[in-house]
Amino acid sequence: MDEVVKIVNDIKQGNIKPIYFFMGEEPYYIDRLTEYIEDNILSEEEKGFNQMVLYGKDVSIEDIMSSARRYPMMAERQVVIVKEAQELSRTIDKLEAYAQNPQPTTVLVFAYKYKTLDKRKKVTKLLDKAGLVYESKKLYENQVADWIKRVLSGKGYTIEPKAAAMLVEFLGNDLSKINNEIEKLLIILPKGSNITPKSIEDNIGISKDYNVFELRKAIGERDQLKAYKIAGHFSQNPKDNPLVMTTGLVFGFFSQLLQYHGLKDKSPGNAAKMLKVNPYFVKDYDIALRNYPMKKVSSIVNALRDIDVKSKGVGANAISQADLLKEMLVKIFN
Repeated sequence: MDEVVKIVNDIKQGNIKPIYFFMGEEPYYIDRLTEYIEDNILSEEEKGFNQMVLYGKDVSIEDIMSSARRYPMMAERQVVIVKEAQELSRTIDKLEAYAQNPQPTTVLVFAYKYKTLDKRKKVTKLLDKAGLVYESKKLYENQVADWIKRVLSGKGYTIEPKAAAMLVEFLGNDLSKINNEIEKLLIILPKGSNITPKSIEDNIGISKDYNVFELRKAIGERDQLKAYKIAGHFSQNPKDNPLVMTTGLVFGFFSQLLQYHGLKDKSPGNAAKMLKVNPYFVKDYDIALRNYPMKKVSSIVNALRDIDVKSKGVGANAISQADLLKEMLVKIFN
């Protein structure tokens, strides 16, 4: 995120590169940077003759280079943007010729999503030398809650840890989907609002009481009544609560609990760092630690592997989601 801010600030200050090659598994920042250049390098009057958007599936590298070598009309520079540039991966090496001698009055932008160039290749080195190569990496799920907090802080909002956790559990680490949901919230909630689990439930539709986060919490506290109640809700709403996702997240919880058992330093700060969780949630692992000895946690982890296999239809075609959820809880609690 810091690198993205630097790229934007450099452009604002007039430090504009002749080539921008945005690549990587996380499309969110590739799209945001491409949109920023598309919206801000040229004035509205200049865009008509000097801004061109091409698509990788419709053009060749030769077409792109030809467009990039044009001179701007009644403007200091022209902008050529190549979206879905990953479609050109087989011929991308041909860009070497242009990267060796880029047109100084052209800003050539590539949005090369879901893939990366080999940084050892000549074309990558030439592109980076002539312009800027930025790799947008996927965030790990344990990093996404902090990302949500930073994004909202920049817009003048705060969010409770549980509310952020609900978004992550519901949407995973897809930053574009999360951003779309955040934008919906910001339309509804006044600036300066603190986003709570109820805000998420009321405006996005994620239940603050019936979600995997609450299921894990109930399991950790050995609150069997609550756990079975949530599992029943999941069984009645299987599309919103896929069994594979539920078992995966519960498995992750017990795997981390096993790791927590083995920590010599169980201070909140160290535990949060080692388990890769928000410090706010360390208390949940502390409660579960007292309820589940290490030997029991090991047996639960093995049982959950078996449930996970069955949830994917291996040797369990006749077992319903409701029965598998009950089996999971029985093996955890008994």
